[in-house]
Amino acid sequence: QLKLVNPSQYRFEHLVTQMKWRLQEGRGEAVYQIGVEDNGLLVGLSEEEMRASLKTLRRMAEKVGADITVLREREVDYDSDVPRKITEVLVRKVPDNQQFLDLRVAVLGNVDSGKSTLLGVLTQGELDNGRGRARLNLFRHLHEIQSGRTSSISFEILGFNSKGEVVNYSDSRTAEEICESSSKMITFIDLAGHHKYLKTTIFGLTSYCPDFAMLVVSANTGIAGTTREHLGLAMALKVPFFIVISKVDLCSKATVERTVKQLERILKQPGCNKLPLLVNSDDDAVTAAQQFAQSPNITPIFTLSSVSGENLDLLKVFLNILPPLTNSKEQEELMQQLTEFQVDEIYTVPEVGTVVGGTLSSGICREGENLVVGPTDDGKFLQLKVCSIQRNRSACRVLRAGQAATLALGPFDRSLLRKGMVMVSPEMNPTICSVFEAEIVLLFHATTFRKGFQVTVHVGNVRQTAIVEKIHGKDKLRTGEKAVVRFRFIKHPEYLKIGAKLLFREGVTKGIGHVTDLQAITTKENGLEESLGPGQLSF
Repeated sequence: QLKLVNPSQYRFEHLVTQMKWRLQEGRGEAVYQIGVEDNGLLVGLSEEEMRASLKTLRRMAEKVGADITVLREREVDYDSDVPRKITEVLVRKVPDNQQFLDLRVAVLGNVDSGKSTLLGVLTQGELDNGRGRARLNLFRHLHEIQSGRTSSISFEILGFNSKGEVVNYSDSRTAEEICESSSKMITFIDLAGHHKYLKTTIFGLTSYCPDFAMLVVSANTGIAGTTREHLGLAMALKVPFFIVISKVDLCSKATVERTVKQLERILKQPGCNKLPLLVNSDDDAVTAAQQFAQSPNITPIFTLSSVSGENLDLLKVFLNILPPLTNSKEQEELMQQLTEFQVDEIYTVPEVGTVVGGTLSSGICREGENLVVGPTDDGKFLQLKVCSIQRNRSACRVLRAGQAATLALGPFDRSLLRKGMVMVSPEMNPTICSVFEAEIVLLFHATTFRKGFQVTVHVGNVRQTAIVEKIHGKDKLRTGEKAVVRFRFIKHPEYLKIGAKLLFREGVTKGIGHVTDLQAITTKENGLEESLGPGQLSF
């Protein structure tokens, strides 16, 4: 917008309607640039005009029920004696349906790079003492506290209210209070850095469908251990990532610069093709957040310390402005499809019964709804009823596509469930398969990859060992080669979709690809087809 000085009533209504539409498109967020012409020319406004324009913007926001925060002001050189300014303003509103914006950020990085500590500092609101106090609240197991290493996947939440202020546990709030007072929530998925727990990290990246990934690199060790591998995983799954260099209080400026240069070199390599953007000021953080969402090639780099708190605010500014990847239209299209919920975790809760955690990938799920869950070991689907839903530890009546939640299933027998199952609406008649084909690229393999080889396949929340039955058009594969390969699951059939991204590993062997064809087992004609299995029928 150029200027919004004393608009007429009709123009004011028009501006308000426009703001409503923009907020709906951005799922409750919009950034206004005042003092910029529609063709992008930076004209700037004088002090007086700017004040009047901001006043009008506040009036518009009040009418829509939103809050505004000034992100940054900048003076422009325009042919005039009066200093002229441009202002960027973030308009944010708690959505009408009380569904806050929810972004999922996966946290990657080598062991001991300070991932859990950084999350502890962000979500608890107090700095670390340099000996790991901040991360104690994040650990889930006793052995993690003793060794100081994360081995499981834990979730942490950080909220921003509509004025852009951080809402975290610092004022001894509970998780429910954080959810109630935030209009934007960021869920951090804390993954394990140690090589031993790589399968857990891959599971976290494939099944929880994070929007972004944060790669934490320690300033004093640089790129070491699993850092490259995690970087490769994020790129293979096409998750946009940004980088945080932690522990800058431990080492000299020269060391930090060396680590930054090392990272920039890797990011600019032909395989990565990323454009590093070092963030040194609030201004950079605002630019980084806007550019990062528009073009995934830009990789912001932050240098910060969890002990001294240096540059921690820049990361908060960045996270506050970071827009969601999907707009409201795409989400509505997903919501109109049939219900499908991925089961990622299973718990038993006293007095509640069996509880499953996971992500709703399409449709809408309501309390009291009847769904079917499967496939079981013999390829069947069982009926169940959703008793209650919780999202970020607070009760929720309706779950929409793309949101993560836990569903209570009442007295359903836990032993019938496993990770990798799906809960779908009974009308869906889901296709399951034991044999599937995928187009793969072999990233690394010690010898040749041939028929009869066994690998662990990850597709979304499914992970199971599969045997290579056939490589089309070739006898064997070497590192870097592409092919279409037929796999067979060795244990039980799974629910897969064509086009789903796939990762597989076995020792040092790694590969990526996508599912191209399924040989479906129909669940209706019990008997012949299931006893034979699909493989023999298709030849």
